[in-house]
Amino acid sequence: MADELLTAELATEQAFVERVYVQLERSARNAQALAREGHGRGALGHEGGLVERDAMVFQAARRIAQLDAAHEGLVFGRLDLKPELDPEPRYIGRIGLRDDNRDSLLIDWRAPAAAVFYQATAAEPHQVIRRRVLRCSGPNVVGLEDELLDADVETDLPIVGEGALMAQLSRARDRSMHSIVATIQAEQDRAIRAPSKGVVAISGGPGTGKTVVALHRAAYLLYTDRRRYETGGVLVVGPSGVFMRYIERVLPSLGETAVALRSLGEVVGGLRATRHDAPGVAAVKGSARMAELMRRTARQQAPASPKEFRVFWRDDVIHLDRGVLGKLRRQLMGQGQRNRQLPRIASSLLDAMWRQVRGERGRERGREAFDDDMLTSQAFVDFAMSWWPPLAAPEVLGWLRDPEFLARVGEGVVTPEEQRLLVDSWQVDDLSVEDIPLVDELRYALGDVPDRAREEDHELDDFLGGDLKELTTAAEREFGTAAAWTPPTHRIEDDGYAHVLVDEAQDLTPMQWRMVGRRGRTATWTIVGDAAQSSWPVPAESASARARAIDDKDLHEFHLSTNYRNSSEIYEYAAAYAERVDLEADLPTAVRSTGVSPREAPAGGDLAETVRRELTGIAGQVSGTIGIVVPIGRREEVAAWLASWPEFADAAPHATSPAAAGDDRIVVLTGIDTKGLEFDGIVVVDPDAIEAESPTGRATLYVVLTRATQLLTLVR
Repeated sequence: MADELLTAELATEQAFVERVYVQLERSARNAQALAREGHGRGALGHEGGLVERDAMVFQAARRIAQLDAAHEGLVFGRLDLKPELDPEPRYIGRIGLRDDNRDSLLIDWRAPAAAVFYQATAAEPHQVIRRRVLRCSGPNVVGLEDELLDADVETDLPIVGEGALMAQLSRARDRSMHSIVATIQAEQDRAIRAPSKGVVAISGGPGTGKTVVALHRAAYLLYTDRRRYETGGVLVVGPSGVFMRYIERVLPSLGETAVALRSLGEVVGGLRATRHDAPGVAAVKGSARMAELMRRTARQQAPASPKEFRVFWRDDVIHLDRGVLGKLRRQLMGQGQRNRQLPRIASSLLDAMWRQVRGERGRERGREAFDDDMLTSQAFVDFAMSWWPPLAAPEVLGWLRDPEFLARVGEGVVTPEEQRLLVDSWQVDDLSVEDIPLVDELRYALGDVPDRAREEDHELDDFLGGDLKELTTAAEREFGTAAAWTPPTHRIEDDGYAHVLVDEAQDLTPMQWRMVGRRGRTATWTIVGDAAQSSWPVPAESASARARAIDDKDLHEFHLSTNYRNSSEIYEYAAAYAERVDLEADLPTAVRSTGVSPREAPAGGDLAETVRRELTGIAGQVSGTIGIVVPIGRREEVAAWLASWPEFADAAPHATSPAAAGDDRIVVLTGIDTKGLEFDGIVVVDPDAIEAESPTGRATLYVVLTRATQLLTLVR
C-alpha cells in the first residue's frame, strides 16, 4: 500500500514538473525573441533605437542566463496550506515562473511568499499543513519527502518519506556541494533573511551548515536588492581553491551569476597563488607588522636607480646630488601615493634645477627655454624615468629578496631570524598565498599609475607622445628584467564590492583581513566562522584586524546549534578530542546516528598496507566520496601508494580539487585542504603528525575529524 501511495504521488508531482519545464522552454523562447527584437531596434537609424536595443538585449540575455541555470532541480518544494488561506498548493523553485495567464506557477525560493517554506516548524506551522520536498534528477521526480507540520488539522493529505531533513543528510555526498534550500531550517533561515545593512556574523560548530546558509544569504540579497548588489558585485572569499571549486556550483544553481568566487590566493585581481609557505614563514607574513614593512618598502628609492644628475646649461653646471634628490623625494612622497606623483616628476625636477641657474645667459633665455631644452634632452628624460619609474607591486616586493635591503627597511619590525626566513621564502619565482596580501598592501601604498589621457600636466608624456610604458628603468637595464613596464590589469578603484562574504573567517591572518577589508569599505558583509577551527596562532591580533576591516558597521550575530553533517558517533569522538586538548570548541548537537563508531587502526609494521586495508573497507561500505588525509610531508608518498594499488588505479591521488578526472571518489588531501569540505568516509593517516606540524595543529586535526558524514578511520 505504501509503495502504491508513493507511486501515485510521484506521478502527480511528475505531471506538474513537466508542466513547469514546458513553461520554462516557452519563457526561453520568449527571451530569445526579445533579444532578436532588440537587435532589430538598432537598425532604426536614430539614437533612441540604439538605447532601446541595448536595454532589450541586456534584459533578454540576463533572463536567458537565469533560465539556463535553473534546469537542474528547478522544482524542489511544495506547500499545502490551510484551505481557507490558499486551497491550491504552492510550488517553490530556483526561479519564479508564470503561466500563460500570468498566474504564478512556480515561486522563487527567495520571494517573501516562499519564506514560510523555511520558517514553518511543528511548533509554529504558520498555517502550513504539509511541507513536501521533491527530489529531482533533471526533469524527472525521483523521490518525495513529507513533513506533517500541523497535526491538529483534519486532512487527507498523504505523508510519504522519512522526513526531508534526515533523508538529505543520509544521502551520499558527490563532488560538488548541492544547494540544500529544501532542508534549511528555521534558525538558518533567520540568518539568511537578516537585515541587509551592516555585518551578519554566522557562527557555529562543524556541520551546522554555515557555508550553505551564507551562500543562500548572498543569493537572497541579490534577489531583494538586485540593482545594488548586481551593480556593485558580491565577493565570496574562501580558504582555498579546493574549497572554492567545491562550492562553485551552489550560487549558479540558485540562478545567481553576479558573484565573484575568490580563494585567499586570488583576491587581488590578476594574481593567483596556490602554494602555501611553511607555518613559520606564514606566521611572519600574516602578522600585522608586515603592513609597516610594506609601507617602508614602498617609500624606498628603486634599487639601481640613479643617485645624482649633472648637466651643463649655458654658463651653469646643474647638479642634483643625493641631498637635493632625497629632499625632493620626501616632498613628493608626502603628497600621496608614489605612482600618483608621476605627472609631477618632470616639473618638480625642473623646479629644483632652475633654482641652480645663476648665469646671465641662462636667466636671459628664461624658464620656458630651459624647460624646452631639458625636455628635449634624452639624458634628462632617461634620468627622470629611471629616478622615479612607474612601479608594480610584485616588482617592489621583489626588492626584499636582497638581505641588506630587507635588513635596512625591516629594522625594528622583523627580527634577524625572521628576515632570514623571509629572504629564503622569496627566492622562488611564484608568489605564495601568504604573499598576496603583501602585494595588495604595496598596491595601495604605491597607487595606480594615473590615466595619462586625463592628466593634462604630464610634461614627459606630452614630449614622448604618451608612450611612457616603453621606457625602461635603470634596474631593468642592469638586471635584465622586462624591457617594458606592463600596467596592472586590475586597478585599485575596481576593488570595491557591494557585499563581501568571508567563509572560514577564523583562519584569516591580520594581513588577509586588511586585504579583504579594502574590498568591503562601503559594503555589507556576511562573516562565517568557528573560532575552535582557527589555523591562525594569535586570535586576538586577528580579531583586532577583523574589527578594523568591518569598520564599526552594525553587527547582527547568529549562532547555529545543530550538526547536520556528522553522525553522532563521529562528532562525539571529535568533541571528546577537542575537550581533551582544550580547544574550547563550540559543540553543536548531532541529530542522527549510524550506529558505527570511529575506528582506530594501529599500523603495525606496514603503514601502506594498513591504509590500503582500511580504505578498501570504507570504499565497500559507502557509495560517495572518500578522503585520505595526511600530514603535509607525506602527501606525495601516500598519493604514490594509491596510484600503485590496482583496485584504486582509476582514483585521482594527486587531485587538489574534488572535481578531478577519473574515479573521483577518492582524493588525498592535507589537513588544511579539508577546510570547508565533507566526505562520506575519511581515512586519517598519522593524526599525531598532523597535530604536531604547526602551532595550530590541534585545531587542524579537530577540523579533519569533523569532515566525515558516515565513516571515520584513524591509522596511527
